[in-house]
Amino acid sequence: MSFKPANNIQDLQYFGEFGGVNPSISDSSTYTFLSAKTMFDTFEGNADGCYLYSRHSSPSNLYLGEALAAMEGTETATVTASGMGAITPVIMQLCSSGDHVISSRTIYGGTYAFLKNFTPRFNIETSFVDITKLDIVEASITKNTKVIYCESVSNPLLEVADIKGLADIAKRHNLKLVIDNTFSPLSISPAKLGADVVVHSLTKFINGSSDTVAGVICGTQEFIDDLRNVNNGACMLLGSTMDSLRSASVLKNLRTLHIRMQQHSLNAAFLAEKFEKDGLKTVYPGLKSHPSHSLFKSMMYDKYGFGGMLTIDVGSIDKANELMELMQEKNLGYLAVSLGFYKTLFSAPGSSTSSEIPDEEREAMGLSDGLIRFSIGLDADIERTYNMMKDCMIKLDVLKP
Repeated sequence: MSFKPANNIQDLQYFGEFGGVNPSISDSSTYTFLSAKTMFDTFEGNADGCYLYSRHSSPSNLYLGEALAAMEGTETATVTASGMGAITPVIMQLCSSGDHVISSRTIYGGTYAFLKNFTPRFNIETSFVDITKLDIVEASITKNTKVIYCESVSNPLLEVADIKGLADIAKRHNLKLVIDNTFSPLSISPAKLGADVVVHSLTKFINGSSDTVAGVICGTQEFIDDLRNVNNGACMLLGSTMDSLRSASVLKNLRTLHIRMQQHSLNAAFLAEKFEKDGLKTVYPGLKSHPSHSLFKSMMYDKYGFGGMLTIDVGSIDKANELMELMQEKNLGYLAVSLGFYKTLFSAPGSSTSSEIPDEEREAMGLSDGLIRFSIGLDADIERTYNMMKDCMIKLDVLKP
């Protein structure tokens, strides 16, 4: 593909207020005006380059939004205080009482809880389907359906969405396709494959240092303007505003994303191949055994690989907990939720990040208690890491010597 997301980030050039190579941080909640008319025009959205109040927008937030829109190839973007602070206003902006959403059955637990438990309060219903089966997706559309929602690579089962196929369905039925691309930044560009809206939890790979929570919504200028509308915009009125200092921090980290994603993917692919060869039940999109390996390959930018996420199944929650505790003790990573850190993070999602999903539904989708989700770090010597992990597994009888 001719679109190169990392090049678009590299080509952005900002100058600080005093000529600094980093843009100046706008550490103000409110802004002054030389005339009352300019304040009025700004409030109405008719004064370019002027700022009113940082819940509306700030220079720092706009810099980061511009960079992320360039990365995803959308007209513009708006940043938010968390990943959920990006996902929830998108759904609330696109849907009204009586509307219907089609969602992947395997999504982040917080998103699942929002669609399953919260939006019904507003008479918005959701059908959870196997997003990898396009015929099931299309058969689930009703006269009230407004949105198809899924993740490029699902959390935590690593199912891969056929974004082009879903986009075709959405366009045929005049629906909006919303894609959460948190697990695959740079590797997959959903907007270029037909998605209408792309969201990220910036907390994860894009920021990469596990020191802040943040989100972004990438889309058309019209949709982002709607979200920011002072009278009925979900981002404006629900208040998930990102702090300017954090925006500046994420923008700095974004510049190394291409290097980090290459290493995350390289390390994850190495471990996945070794684990599978050892006989572990391993799921990783880069493995030929993954049911959507060819699909991912058809959508991806080769340079950034198949991502840094993999899962193994060790059979029981007790065995999973023992293994994670031992790996943490051996300094192989942290028993922690989230992903995208420089160190490997591991958790049992059935009892953590996907615990909002009822037991029977987790079982139906194949999310077993023994599943461990790994966010593979930036280890310089991944072979050494593998050998140490294997020693832990042998010690606990997960693997035989």
